Amino acid sequence: MPPRSELIAAYNAALYVVFREPELVIKIGEPNADLDALLEADGAASAAYVTVANPQGERRSDAENAVAFDFLKNVLKEKKIRFRAGEGRDPEDLWTPEPSVLVVGIGRADTEALGRRLEQIAIVFVEKGGAPELVLLDD
Repeated sequence: MPPRSELIAAYNAALYVVFREPELVIKIGEPNADLDALLEADGAASAAYVTVANPQGERRSDAENAVAFDFLKNVLKEKKIRFRAGEGRDPEDLWTPEPSVLVVGIGRADTEALGRRLEQIAIVFVEKGGAPELVLLDD
C-alpha cells in the first residue's frame, strides 16, 4: 500500500465520474453546476461519492472489486437508496478505475458511517451549491 500521504494526494486529484450522457465528472474543491442540477432534479440537498474497491487502500483484484461493487449496488437497491453508478479515475492513468456510486440525498453523518462500513480511508461529500470535499475517515 502506498504511504497515506500519497493516497490522500491521489484522492484529491482523482476524477469522480458518474455514468450518464455526457459523463458527469466531479473534482474535489470545484463547484459543479451539472452536479447541482442532478441534485435539484432528484430533490436532494447533498450526495456522497463512495467506493467499495480496495478497502483501506489495499489493492484487490478487479474481480474482487467487481463482486463487492455488485453487492453494494444490490444493498442500495434493496434499501431503496438512490444512487448513480460511476468510477473513480486517476487523471494520469497510473491506477485502475474503481467502481463507485454517487449516493443521492445522503447526509454527512450517514456518508461517514457508510464509508467506514465499506472500510474506506475517505469519501467525497457535497452539498448542493458547494464544492465537493474529501472527507477523511480517521478512526
